[in-house]
Amino acid sequence: MIHWERGEQLSDHDVWVGRDAWIEIKVVPALGSKMISLKHLRTGREWLSEAEGPLGNKGYATSFADSDGSGWDEMFPTINACAYPEHPWQGTEMTDHGEVWSIPWQAEAEGERFSCHVHGVRLPYRLSKSYSFTDDHRLRIDYTVSNASPFPLSFLWAAHPLFAAHEGMEIIVPSGLDDIVVSYSEQERLGRMGDVRSWLMPFEDRPEIRLDRVESVDAGTAEKYYFRGELPEGRAGLHDPNTCESLTMYFPVEQVPYLAVWANYGGYQGGYHVALEPATGFLDDLSYAMKQGAAAIVEAGSRYHWYLEIELT
Repeated sequence: MIHWERGEQLSDHDVWVGRDAWIEIKVVPALGSKMISLKHLRTGREWLSEAEGPLGNKGYATSFADSDGSGWDEMFPTINACAYPEHPWQGTEMTDHGEVWSIPWQAEAEGERFSCHVHGVRLPYRLSKSYSFTDDHRLRIDYTVSNASPFPLSFLWAAHPLFAAHEGMEIIVPSGLDDIVVSYSEQERLGRMGDVRSWLMPFEDRPEIRLDRVESVDAGTAEKYYFRGELPEGRAGLHDPNTCESLTMYFPVEQVPYLAVWANYGGYQGGYHVALEPATGFLDDLSYAMKQGAAAIVEAGSRYHWYLEIELT
């Protein structure tokens, strides 16, 4: 049986709880529709990183670094702050990690679905998402961007789920991915933005560095990278060999062709988490992605749809 309800309040905000026989999630619409819990009910494992301090953010157009550093946020319509490069919004400043993580979403539960939506502040879009559970005991999130303007609108969306890290966890990606492109690397361990490295061993003379293994919290590293080029398959996951538990994400490569990884092993604000980030654009800057022809486009008066499915085993 699938069930949705308003649960306890956190920081004076409503928390919506959804569950089936296998998975339970908690979402706070007022905090950018942040998912604060993703739990496997059969094992009791909490997959999302939990906030160490107060839950929330500093408000619209603030730095993402000043938010609570937990859970699952949506990055849209950019990740890095930048200026929109094309008419009719040329020069419009896009805020850090996008807009939608820092503003309230409207929410409603109807039948076996829970839906949220938000309107753009600096660009004329409506972003909506709908949570449901499939017959395969997967959590499904359907996304839609609507563009009511008479001009095509480019955007970059990426999921930003901060999964709780455990040393030795394995990052699972489709076969055939050979290279990564660096977006950020603490102390430039992997290099600078745009540098290309090999997956899964970036340095021939340093075999101890394996990007497909979660390092210890004492490693003091923090890196964000994209797999180079479009994906052959819309799938990515984590596997914990210590418990034999896995999380797998599925998504349509036609609409979501890129995949990034944010691996923070104590190097950024002392956090310890790893994020698998399916994305509609390449690298974190919308203006860069547009210039490279690697940003998604929702046509004038049209919509752009995609989905994620999350399986816990």
